Amino acid sequence: MLKKLLIAGAAFAALSVGTALSGPAGAETLKLVEVITSPERTETLKGIVKSFEAANPGTTVEIISLPWGEAFEKFATMVSAGQTPDVVEMPDTWQALYGNNGQLEDLEPWVAKWDQASDLSQKALDMGRIVGGKTYLLPYGFYLRAMFYNKKLFEQAGVKEPPKTLDEFLEASKKVSAIPGKYGYCLRGGPGGLNGWVMFGAIANGDNTFFKEDGTSTFADAGWVKGITFLTDLYKNGYAPKDSVNWGFNEIVAGFYSGTCAMLDQDPDALIAIAEKMKPEDYGVTTMPKGPNGKTFPTIGYAGWSMFSNSQNKDLAWKLIATLEGKEGNVAWNKRTGALPALKSAATDPFYDSPQFKGWFDELGDKDVVPTIMPTYLEEFAFFKDSLVIKTSQEALLGDRTPEDVAKEWADYMTKAQQKHLKK
Repeated sequence: MLKKLLIAGAAFAALSVGTALSGPAGAETLKLVEVITSPERTETLKGIVKSFEAANPGTTVEIISLPWGEAFEKFATMVSAGQTPDVVEMPDTWQALYGNNGQLEDLEPWVAKWDQASDLSQKALDMGRIVGGKTYLLPYGFYLRAMFYNKKLFEQAGVKEPPKTLDEFLEASKKVSAIPGKYGYCLRGGPGGLNGWVMFGAIANGDNTFFKEDGTSTFADAGWVKGITFLTDLYKNGYAPKDSVNWGFNEIVAGFYSGTCAMLDQDPDALIAIAEKMKPEDYGVTTMPKGPNGKTFPTIGYAGWSMFSNSQNKDLAWKLIATLEGKEGNVAWNKRTGALPALKSAATDPFYDSPQFKGWFDELGDKDVVPTIMPTYLEEFAFFKDSLVIKTSQEALLGDRTPEDVAKEWADYMTKAQQKHLKK
């Protein structure tokens, strides 16, 4: 199905896929694509690129910004049409797709010579090498889910403290939703919704193992189905806004800071908008609710910078990556994106010593919190996350399919992908 998408994309190569944000091409031109886009992020990126251009006279960087909700399809269109960039902001979920197809450059030779390589955390290096042991990506930061909660709505609904368990989460959602025009949970039913389904599925299941030894997916197991049912019932019972079936990142964050819903599971990047719209005393960040066995499984993801293997100027493309990944660029970028930085030295920055990050650090320090890493090493995973799951989960939310039916389709798809991977 993904191959069909890539082939079909070539027919639409003439369509505009982004906006060039730099001036006319100079003696050397690099193309940089960002895919997790917002106006604020783009402005920060432009500033870092400007410093790179100043340090490399005669070089121009063309920045192409793809809206996240359409980025997977639009970037596939670019690649299928041969319009590949030199450098791309690479989500972890795309890493295997493009790496396994030989389209990404192994950055290891450049990293080995880089004078700032020792500042990269071991987690960043390990995750960058997750596909075949090759450094197809340098993570710039990590996205760990935690639970935002609205203190004012909790007080109004008679909820005394943030929920610690699934049962308490459900009860809090019910109480808040009894207030006219208010809802318990900002459900992400549209783009990027897989994280929620995985977290609640794993919490209800009591385990976040995706596959059995023979490569069979666990998605269709009773525990996972129970978690999927938990979210679909939450929506059907009116504890999440009706239009949240289509919500992506911007909609759920706006739903929280506007006071429409009282709880939101998100990464630190949501702090950017929330901190601008809400007073710090009006909201908090806490650990994701725990399941019957006392454990919770927040997803942890990452994104970074990759170089396409057909770049005509690889040394210059690496210089751009080094500027983006180096301390000055990385810290400036992560302060705007909200990710937890990939550099060890960033931990000493006062910005990350502020109370707003305490919820994530508490979560990381809890022995009953087991961060969940998605199986991004599977090249089929990008399509699963950005297409298949969105369509099928929306069908379940709307009552057109049962959670059991959807879970089986997910399991069948992922079993084929994992068993193919094991054969390799």
